[in-house]
Amino acid sequence: MIAATGVAMVQSADIMILAQTISDARTERDKLGRMALVPTMGALHAGHLSLIELARKHAPKVAVSIFVNPTQFGPREDFNKYPRPIEDDLAKCRDAGVDLVFNPPVEQMYLPNFFPEVHLDIPNLSNVLEGRIRPNHFKGVCQVVAKLFNIIRPDVACFGQKDYQQYLVIRAMADALNWPTEIVPGQTLREPDGLAMSSRNQYLSANERERGLSISRALFAARDEFAKGIRQTNRLLATAQNILLDPGNQGRVPLSIDYVAAVDAQTLKDIQVVSTPTLIAVAARVGKTRLIDNVMLIP
Repeated sequence: MIAATGVAMVQSADIMILAQTISDARTERDKLGRMALVPTMGALHAGHLSLIELARKHAPKVAVSIFVNPTQFGPREDFNKYPRPIEDDLAKCRDAGVDLVFNPPVEQMYLPNFFPEVHLDIPNLSNVLEGRIRPNHFKGVCQVVAKLFNIIRPDVACFGQKDYQQYLVIRAMADALNWPTEIVPGQTLREPDGLAMSSRNQYLSANERERGLSISRALFAARDEFAKGIRQTNRLLATAQNILLDPGNQGRVPLSIDYVAAVDAQTLKDIQVVSTPTLIAVAARVGKTRLIDNVMLIP
């Protein structure tokens, strides 16, 4: 039951606090001391839970935000159908020992008719890869993360490396704006068959899921070639693309590639030879579902 103030107490071994307004989130956060934040859009899975576990290693108190942020979705993207299983998400947070959940409605985060709009951007990092395909995506990401940092004031914030570019952009933003928040990356978790965990995986039919496995297979094949001594990125990318586009994998499920790229792990600039830590990144649409994944190559 949500109290009139927007704060609810969810009982477990300890008390988990659910706040739905900014003022209540700030009030409750002030009682909790050193804190790590895991920002999410909900539809929590084992990957999110691993970030909560990682957060616990960096601070005695853990907060999770659950907010489907409209400003990071494009006009033809899946904002309206994005999964919102809030009761299941709260149960998972409770079971994971989360101390504070911030689950605001859109009108709490974005005032109606707000003017002027405020945009934060790191162009050198945000205009490539995802930013090239989704031009305003990272402006929305930076905007909502800046709001969350100002509301929750975390000492630590944890982001998954499946969204590696997002992690890099947020880390750069925190450094540029002198936030005292340490940005900690968490490893990508995978299903037993290799598919990177994602809230969007639930959109996939059985046939689409099988087709989607070609993404991780392509990345693993490129990584295997690198382990055998191949350093030219054109060869690594060709290997990945051949697996993604293999007619034998197509079946009745289409897969269209947004990008297959080899970039420096710090600058996201394209590289020709792997001589520094390098990200091999893929974004592709399987049916109507867009999936991203990556592997890191360390020479």
